[in-house]
This record gives sequence, C-alpha cells and structure tokens, in this order.
Amino acid sequence: MKRTALAGLFLSTALLGAAPAFAAEDLCASNLQKIDNELATVAPSNPALEKVLKPSIEKAKSDQAAGKTKDCIAESQKVLTQLDKTTKKGSGAGN
Repeated sequence: MKRTALAGLFLSTALLGAAPAFAAEDLCASNLQKIDNELATVAPSNPALEKVLKPSIEKAKSDQAAGKTKDCIAESQKVLTQLDKTTKKGSGAGN
C-alpha cells in the first residue's frame, strides 16, 4: 500500500513539474496562430504592416523551432501588441 501511494506521489509530482513546460509551448504556438489569424484579416488592407512585422514573426518561429519557448513567447507577444495597437488605431476603437 505504501509503495503504491509513494509511486502515485512521485508520478503526480513529475506531471505537475512538466505542466508549465507544456503550457509555455502551447502559449508560443497559440500566439503564433493568433498572429496568423490577425494578419489574414489586417494584411490585405495594410500590406506594409505585414512587411514591418515579418522579421519579428520569423524570429518567433525560429525560436519555437529551436525550442526557445520563452523567447518565442516574448517575441510573439511584441507582435501581438503591435497588431493590437494598429487594429485599434485603424478601427477607431478607444476614441
């Protein structure tokens, strides 16, 4: 009985320790998907924006491919922030 409880405790600890890594990877992928979605709607009316953001997007994707999850999240957040500012400015929201 004690062995089963200890095994369960170790297994739970291992799974909980791995959870933040999976969450971070998901956030990186989620941010990149949001960027793709936003650009699909914004880029046709503002092609210059995509050109300006492309280096940052490429850096985030290369960070993701290299396993640099924190760097991917940071770079993709910058892009999302810029997209948010641009779309709010252009839509008249917040005026």
